Amino acid sequence: MVVAAAAVALTDQAPAPPTRPALSAAAGSPPDVLGREDRAPVGEADGVLPAGATVSDDDLPGVAHLDPALLGALRRAAADAGMEFRVTSGWRSPEYQEQLLREAVAEHGSEEEAARWVATAETSAHVSGDAVDIGPAEATAWLSENGAEHGLCQVYANEPWHYELRPEAIGDHCPRMYDDPTQDPRTHR
Repeated sequence: MVVAAAAVALTDQAPAPPTRPALSAAAGSPPDVLGREDRAPVGEADGVLPAGATVSDDDLPGVAHLDPALLGALRRAAADAGMEFRVTSGWRSPEYQEQLLREAVAEHGSEEEAARWVATAETSAHVSGDAVDIGPAEATAWLSENGAEHGLCQVYANEPWHYELRPEAIGDHCPRMYDDPTQDPRTHR
């Protein structure tokens, strides 16, 4: 399949858009581009994950706070795939989501353009624990081909690493993807 070949052709780096740079607990707050006052840096308790985190890392809040059904489906899929699924981003605190959005606005120059990559804290499926970003490329390629069997679906065409649980896809197929989050009605609440 062309989609799988394209996903495999991606490098083995963490599959995240340029608006989501790796953050560490020591990272400082980004510029106050949305008119909010600076906040303390986010860390592991907010869902920031270390490189190499997997779907089995129950001691990390970014994994542990995922919806249990989503996490179970991910673990079953990883076992069926015979490979490790790394979680580059899972559950996020509202503060972490707001920081990612501020960084995206700074990078893309407007809230409208940033919305193609990062939802608000109020509308993000990551904040509710209902979305996960998976890597490496081999894992996303496998999910692209086989994820529906586990109810795991790519939701946004511009984010091949972003998966959500869609149980209705089991035995059928995943629903049509949105081009990006701006087309998802859930982001317009």
